[in-house]
Amino acid sequence: MIKKIFTIIFFLNFLVTSSLYGQEKLAFIDINYIFNNSEVGKKINKEIQKKSKKINSELTEFQKKIDTEKKTLLTQKNVISEEEYKKKFSELEKNLNEYNSIISKKNKDLNNFKRKVRVEFSKNLNKILEVYSKKNSISMIL
Repeated sequence: MIKKIFTIIFFLNFLVTSSLYGQEKLAFIDINYIFNNSEVGKKINKEIQKKSKKINSELTEFQKKIDTEKKTLLTQKNVISEEEYKKKFSELEKNLNEYNSIISKKNKDLNNFKRKVRVEFSKNLNKILEVYSKKNSISMIL
């Protein structure tokens, strides 16, 4: 809420100030559009999609493995002793918990990668925009 109020005050102040000076040049850019449509942005998006697909395929493969093990364990339920059944079931749960933590870590790493890449992209874009604004006498880029 405070951020919205600050933004509104900033724009009102900017409009009043720019109308006083009249010769200020203002430019607007859509960073998401640039990120999604530039060559570098497309490469980054492909890398993110590649990592995401790899995680999803590993997850799907593991789910199939767990489902198969569950079915096998259920079919053996009446054949094996109750203690052995509980032991195998707890082992299955342990494997599931371990894999959930691995997937969670990989998703966290992917999110960190996304954040890091976006920050780096923004830094490089800011350098380019700074040169462009000086060259074209633009006083502010939003």
